[in-house]
Amino acid sequence: MKKWIWLTMILTCAFVFAACTDGKDDAAPANDTEGATDGEVNEGTNTDPADVDLVEDDKLPFLTVNLTDRDGKSVGTAELTEEEDALRVMVDAKNLPEGTHGFHFHEKGVCEAPDFESAGGHFNPTGASHGLDHEEGPHAGDLPNLEVGPDGTVKEEFFVENLTLLAGEENSLYHEGGTSLVIHAEADDGKTQSSGNSGDRIACGVVE
Repeated sequence: MKKWIWLTMILTCAFVFAACTDGKDDAAPANDTEGATDGEVNEGTNTDPADVDLVEDDKLPFLTVNLTDRDGKSVGTAELTEEEDALRVMVDAKNLPEGTHGFHFHEKGVCEAPDFESAGGHFNPTGASHGLDHEEGPHAGDLPNLEVGPDGTVKEEFFVENLTLLAGEENSLYHEGGTSLVIHAEADDGKTQSSGNSGDRIACGVVE
């Protein structure tokens, strides 16, 4: 009789344990991601669009100036990039006369061929004297000379501390009326007023 009682108790415990185990297997956490596709898992970690906009808004200004000659033909580009403490000017041009050429930002955003006189004088918001070598200079728009090779090409990079692409600044190239970038026929001597004796204007591009 006692054997039957013990056997009954053992069988009862076994059924209770089995029932508890089945309950645990069936109950899955509500936020379990097991079995989700890669796209579903990654969706929760994607960058918020608002954060992307902030990153894009923090990018420094950049633009490309298209340079054309007196016949209206493209001779290359100048890429302008706002850096932390200077404006970077990267020139990549071709089909120019070999030699040294004056290179300046001018005060008006108009490039009418064939003489480009429509660009006005050098960009000079502070009223300084012309020339990188002048004791009371330079104009904000004065740049180093370009050195064009025998094949008519030039690739040079300059960093200009007294210019900016940021609107509202006194030395911004986005001032009222715009500005332009001009290549001259001769070298700029760095001191002669008011253009360094750099001769005719042979190429021009509007900063826009």
